[in-house]
Formats: sequence, structure tokens, C-alpha cells
Amino acid sequence: MFWIGCHLSAANGYLAMGKDAEKIGANVFQFFTRNPRGGSVKALDREDMEAYISFGQERGFGRLLAHAPYTMNPCSADKGLREFALRMMEEDLERLELLPDVMYNFHPGSHVKQGVEVGIGMITEMLHEVLQKGGKTPILLETMAGKGSEVGRSFEEIRRIIDGVHGHERMGVCLDTCHVYDGGYDVVENLDDVLEEFHSIIGLDRLRAIHLNDSKNPMGSHKDRHEKIGDGSLGIEAISRIINHPKLIHLPFYLETPNDLEGYEREISLLRGLRKEG
Repeated sequence: MFWIGCHLSAANGYLAMGKDAEKIGANVFQFFTRNPRGGSVKALDREDMEAYISFGQERGFGRLLAHAPYTMNPCSADKGLREFALRMMEEDLERLELLPDVMYNFHPGSHVKQGVEVGIGMITEMLHEVLQKGGKTPILLETMAGKGSEVGRSFEEIRRIIDGVHGHERMGVCLDTCHVYDGGYDVVENLDDVLEEFHSIIGLDRLRAIHLNDSKNPMGSHKDRHEKIGDGSLGIEAISRIINHPKLIHLPFYLETPNDLEGYEREISLLRGLRKEG
């Protein structure tokens, strides 16, 4: 099965997202848990959630990916912002427990000149507190492009966070193709080597999802600017190799390209044409 979808607006609820996904040929999708540039969250609508669950199960939808807001920074120098991040994650995960098949993805954060060691310590401290409360929803660390003081710019930094919570079974990774390329990993010319490096440092069993994006910038730029599929520095041939790689084909792919629904529909159709099933 080729699990392919995109990022959809959660403004009108889960069922509306499901119907939008079906309309554009997707069988998975990603959404922000709350205002991505703030922190406000809509009141929980259990009827809408239950309506989506029935809808998604009837249509054979795959695993959803919930994305934490960009304002979540568990390694901020400001204690109040760290507490805000913890509260957001706890609230988000409590809601997501009501969905049968969903993962929770977040940017590890920015250490804001405190240093990577301090940043990783703060991130693991928050995760310890969250994980000890139990739950079933996998928590994914997103690979980052390395702009500014971002934590998670290398596989080694991701591994250190996972080790910091003693390799908890709920911890996984979402690999963003734009981010890793901008971060200096050559997924265009040396995809096999990059995946082998990922496996040797983190373990491919931890890789749970792919953000499938082209990049506006060259490898190693540390810029993090997504581009439409085939229009960037990765290119269509590299994207095709990624979605068809034997170590990745079982994973769900979520587009985060600069598109509207029609644009996503075109990209999903293009990618389905490139996918080699069987």
C-alpha cells in the first residue's frame, strides 16, 4: 500500500479533513493540533472525531500525523515558555488518545544560545514527564535543517534525545526530506548511504514517517524552505527513488509543499504514477 497524503487545515474538524483527503486522492493526512503560530486550541468535538473515525475506517485510511505548533519550544531559555510547551504537549496527547491510529510529531526546539547539551537536557526532561503519564500515541522527533540554534540538526542529536528517555518504545522519528538535505545529508546522490547512517546511529525501526518535500535551497544550506515536488534542488528523480526505496516503502508520506488542495491533488497523482508497486 502506498500511504500518501498532505497537510490539511483542521479549522473545520476531522471529518472535513477526511473528506478533503479523499477528494484529492490521499489516504493519510497531517494536521496541526492547534494554532501553529500561537497556542490556542479549539474545543474538543467528540462527535466530529467519532464521525471521522468511522469515515476513515470505511475508506481504509492510514495513520494520521498530528503536528505540534511551531511555538512549542521545550528548550527555551524562558522557563515560562518551557512550561507552556509541556502543557501543550500533555493536552495534545490527551486528545489524541481518543483517535485509534495517530502519531504526534514535533520540532525538538531551539536552545537559543544555551548550547546543544543544555537544549537536549531540557527536551528529555519534558519528554520524561510526558511519557511517565502513559498513553499509546507515538511521539516523533522531526529531523531539522539546522538553522539558527535548532536541536535535531543531525542524526546524532536525535539519538541523544531518544537515549535521554532510555529509548522509550513510544519515541520515533519523522524524516523531512527538505530538512535533511538542507542539513547536509545527500539524499539525492547517496540515499543508500544516508539511510545506512540513519540506521547505524538511530535505527530504521525508529523511522515512522516521512515529510516529503523538495527544497528551494542547495544541500547543506541550513535554510529550511520547502518547494513543490520536482521544482527544487532534490528533483523528481530523487523523490522517485525515495518513495520507492525498499527500506521506506512501508512508511506513510506526508507532503508539506507550498500548495493549495488542487496543487496537492496534482502532486499526489504525480507521485502515485511514480510509485512502483509489487
